[in-house]
Amino acid sequence: MTMTRTTARPWHTTRKRRPRKRLGTLLAALLTVAGLTLGATAPATASQPRDPKATDWSVAMTRSTLARFTPMSIGGWSYPVGLYLYGQYEVYQRTHDAKLLSFIKSYVDRFVDSKGGIQQGFNSLDSMQAGRLLVILHHETGQDRYRIAAQKIRNRLNTYPRTSDGGFWHADSSSRAHQLWADGVYMVNPFLVEYGKEFNDSAYTNDEAAKQLAVYGSHLQVGNGLLKHAYDESRTQSWADPTTGLAPEHWCRAIGWYSMAVVNVLDAIPANHPRRAQLLTHLRNLASGLEHYQDPKTGRWFQVVDKGAKSDNWTETSCSSMFTYALDRSVQQGYIDQHFEAVAQRGYQGVLAKISLGSDGRTSLTDISIGTNVGDYSYYVGRTRAANDFHGLGAFLIMNEQLRPR
Repeated sequence: MTMTRTTARPWHTTRKRRPRKRLGTLLAALLTVAGLTLGATAPATASQPRDPKATDWSVAMTRSTLARFTPMSIGGWSYPVGLYLYGQYEVYQRTHDAKLLSFIKSYVDRFVDSKGGIQQGFNSLDSMQAGRLLVILHHETGQDRYRIAAQKIRNRLNTYPRTSDGGFWHADSSSRAHQLWADGVYMVNPFLVEYGKEFNDSAYTNDEAAKQLAVYGSHLQVGNGLLKHAYDESRTQSWADPTTGLAPEHWCRAIGWYSMAVVNVLDAIPANHPRRAQLLTHLRNLASGLEHYQDPKTGRWFQVVDKGAKSDNWTETSCSSMFTYALDRSVQQGYIDQHFEAVAQRGYQGVLAKISLGSDGRTSLTDISIGTNVGDYSYYVGRTRAANDFHGLGAFLIMNEQLRPR
């Protein structure tokens, strides 16, 4: 049976906005004030099982997260929170629930003053990821302070350290000098192409983002299509192979970051961009590797992607969401062959098996690796398997808005 589903586009791509249902929004707000929730359902109990296909998991997850946190308590300026709130914005685009956008604005306004000042040095790629929210808020409000704050990231890149072939170091620090981590491509490049579109700087931002993905891909991607977690040009790190400079393992979320970033950048750059063919080659080789190493039992992917046969390895939810999104979006855009849609659908069902509603009516998403440095096999499989970690929540929302059934 073929199921009709939404096909979410990145917010910065051209599309016609649907008229907002103002009466419904007002009614929802009034019911909320009265202590009710429009469309709410009773908490699940043992005698009242839920059909997962009947739940709008994006709405359920954002409601649950806003019940757990305020804009003040959700955390500092960071990429995990930035990832989650970007996913929340995608839900806002579909539902037009004003609370979702208001929450994002209140969070960002903790860090950006009325004149656009932001107390961030942007000395790591990680610190730049939440800059996507600055571009979004400028787009939604027109307030110039968000442009000024975002421009600080753009200008920082003029002096940010690079490898000899132009790749941004993971951080401007002695412990990260000369290193490319696959994680970093998502921390800065989607921001760059969105910044360029919003502020008419695409001539630079498209070229820079495409270059970064090409440089990272040329170093990190190996013969099986997967990427190693990191590369050290100086070959001085304990984890670096003395010949190649590569880290030893294929850590799943590092590859997930690359998969989403390359899709986002391909969506943004023109069809005749000189690096487009190279990026498509990296993406297609990666898609083949992901198909090969997908767990046939669960549809998910393992924490160390190519070593699923090891008994202590485990399937990880955030990267499985990222791969599922990237594959489905790539099929939709014609970047990869149509047969990868079946891979994406298996991944989607596998991730849905990891989300549930508790007796309190709130979502729980499990088996999410906490933040991770570069290490060996035992280090990765020994990482804490968290529930409701923002790495997983954000990736889930991005995936679900791409693949959710109507």
